[in-house]
Amino acid sequence: MVHTDSNTNTNSNSMSREARPGSARYLELYPDRKMSYFENPYVLSVTAAAGIGGLLFGYDTGVISGAILYIKDDFEVVRRSSFLQETIVSMALVGAIIGASTGGWINDVFGRKKATLSADVVFIIGSIIMAAAPDAYVLIFGRLLVGLGVGVASVTAHVYIAESSPAEIRGSLVSTNVLMITGGQFLSYLINLVFTEVPGTWRWMLGFAGLPAVIQFFVMLCMPESPRWLFRKNRKAEAISVLTNIYNYERLVDQIDYLTALCDQEHQKQKTIRIMDVFRSKEIRIAFFVGAGLQGFQQLSGIGIVTYYSHTIIEMVGFNSNQLALLLSLIVAGMNAAGTIVGIYLIDHAGRRKLALTSLSGAIVALAILSAGSHLQASEPTNRTYGWIAIIGLALYILFFAPGMGPVPWTMNSEIYPEEFRAVCGGMSATVNWSCRLIMSMGFLSISDAVGLDGSFVILCVLAVVGFFFVLFFVPETKGLTFEEVELIWKRRALHKAFLSELL
Repeated sequence: MVHTDSNTNTNSNSMSREARPGSARYLELYPDRKMSYFENPYVLSVTAAAGIGGLLFGYDTGVISGAILYIKDDFEVVRRSSFLQETIVSMALVGAIIGASTGGWINDVFGRKKATLSADVVFIIGSIIMAAAPDAYVLIFGRLLVGLGVGVASVTAHVYIAESSPAEIRGSLVSTNVLMITGGQFLSYLINLVFTEVPGTWRWMLGFAGLPAVIQFFVMLCMPESPRWLFRKNRKAEAISVLTNIYNYERLVDQIDYLTALCDQEHQKQKTIRIMDVFRSKEIRIAFFVGAGLQGFQQLSGIGIVTYYSHTIIEMVGFNSNQLALLLSLIVAGMNAAGTIVGIYLIDHAGRRKLALTSLSGAIVALAILSAGSHLQASEPTNRTYGWIAIIGLALYILFFAPGMGPVPWTMNSEIYPEEFRAVCGGMSATVNWSCRLIMSMGFLSISDAVGLDGSFVILCVLAVVGFFFVLFFVPETKGLTFEEVELIWKRRALHKAFLSELL
């Protein structure tokens, strides 16, 4: 075990100015200390364990898309009411909003590990209730509980991974959690397809979600707490024990000295962070504006609608077989997972900002194609060719969205906030994400009834254009930066009366 003390404060402050451990300058000086993605099995195991939370997130968002087709067959009241269908789909989002809004506090007080364990327990209970639901209203309650678990997990997983990751591969590792989300969606569509001919179809689909939560619960019991959280709680010996498994000796010593100095400074000004504290500091306001904006535009550009209603969209463009709709949705989900793998590589090479801009550009074109195909198919319902144009637009949307706007918002929200604000701001930005997803999913069927499916995709296209300009004007590049280097970006912007001019 490596020992250090607070007398290293002066040296660490000097290092923070010259070459923070893990910074680009530090790795230029000590290239042998740079870590690659597959180099450390311990870091990968932590990422995989936390990523099961992403799997739950993805499975829940995807499974309801197919299950709702069979829930309508079992419950006539659901079949007759678009509002009730939207409520069943969206009630998990209400729970996720509550879970995300409280998740920051849970993470700060109890730690990342206990937050994950609590989310698993709630998710398991919700899955059992959904599978056994005697009517639509008990099913809605189960969806609410599952959403609570997903909401807490959505705040916890990427922060836990980021705080356990070397800076040079942090983006790739956090993006692995997004891969687990898209993998969970793919798994949900596969399970949907497997159970199409099994009695109690939708009950199996929804109940199966509890199995990954059970697995994660027992795996996380063997996992360590986040070393950064342990340092903040003055549990230094435990933190050093965790860091020993992450870094080689030379980098470990520098990392411990640096984190010790940071925590000494924080303890001198330590206070309980509240939501209003976010808005009292200009630099934190700016960081939250960027983080929340990215999360909002991820949903406003339509990904939630595509994942929750992919089966319904495929049926609406002329493919009326449940099995065919499930199969096509499975292919789309597979493309989503494959695109995320590309994103894992690109996010630490091309960078966050460039990846997001490219992703939104492609999504805008794809949504235009999807809208045109939907419009043509509606004008000639018997023409399958037009329906295929819409399907191609749907596939292109996923291909462009998955590598960029899938992982970038979650990755940046795990790295753009100072230590003491990370959990609170992460929870608030996740709440923005879930709130926007709720608005989009609750309104999709009603808006489609009012303006047509093609009109709905025109609206999404316009929102994606707005998102493109948001990223262009406000989002900085954070590739390869340490947490503290990212913090300096907001401090510099806070000194400018109009930080937009700095970007231009």
